[in-house]
Amino acid sequence: MKSRIIKPFFLLFVCPFLTLTGCDRIGADKDKAVPGAPASVQETPVFAVNTTMTVNGQIRDYLALSGDIVSGTTVDTFSDVAGKITRLYVSIGQRVTRNQAIAEVDPSRPGMDYIPGVARAPIAGTIVALPAQVGMTISQSVPLARIAGGNALELRVYVAERFISKIALRQPCEITLDAYPGELFRGSVAEISPVVDPASRTMEVKINVENRNAQLKPGMFAKVKIVTERKDHIVKLPASALVQRFGKTYVFTTETDPADPAFRIARQKVVVPGILVDGVAEIQEGLTADEEVVIRGQTLLEDGSRINIIDRVAPLSDTN
Repeated sequence: MKSRIIKPFFLLFVCPFLTLTGCDRIGADKDKAVPGAPASVQETPVFAVNTTMTVNGQIRDYLALSGDIVSGTTVDTFSDVAGKITRLYVSIGQRVTRNQAIAEVDPSRPGMDYIPGVARAPIAGTIVALPAQVGMTISQSVPLARIAGGNALELRVYVAERFISKIALRQPCEITLDAYPGELFRGSVAEISPVVDPASRTMEVKINVENRNAQLKPGMFAKVKIVTERKDHIVKLPASALVQRFGKTYVFTTETDPADPAFRIARQKVVVPGILVDGVAEIQEGLTADEEVVIRGQTLLEDGSRINIIDRVAPLSDTN
């Protein structure tokens, strides 16, 4: 019974003493927080960033497509007479000249003998297909051989309907093949189909291919970049530098802190971006060449934020 009475009195006596002691400690901590330096300097955050320089150069927009390489000119060879094939004069891959003998066809029937006819090549080129076989009976509508004329090759690709407006004749093309890694072949848009396939909603485009040293063969699979737009002497930078805020696009440049030259600060600039290709952005307004911009760590930056540049990344190439 006595312990219940004494305990409340003990708490009333001790609590004020503890409260006063705690206040004294807080006051002492405040006095120790300023060892002689201004408080504003201590409280200013510094953000670690990576930067690079803007570049004056070239940028190109393109469509990335793929397709098969085919012969530019392909002609089938037919016989003038119906009958049995008795002899073949050519093989697949062989070069032939115009009017060279391709096959001999005997039109004879039981009880009737005729002079064999000879089917000849209608053009000079290479035999790419030879469906004819000795002993086969054919009619005049059956092709004996298929001839690809010359070294001219084409790349056939199909462009989606939404990109049709970007395609035009003689646009330059860059072609790569898995068969020749690291090599770049050139070409240009040679033919554009006047209609769109209603089933696939694509349009056929034929591209002339430069077949240097006869490296390319019909039937190969190729990847192509059709250059749809090219701009020279523009300001460009990595697209990672762009920041979208409140419907506007910004970048952060760097400059010396006027309050303390030992520090660098970030300056927020509104820019007007243009073409964006492969992580490279064109800047139409707001920046000039050779300005240092933040490309990493800018998410939390504000205009005037102090920064510590951890790494300066090499600038982009002047050609895209």
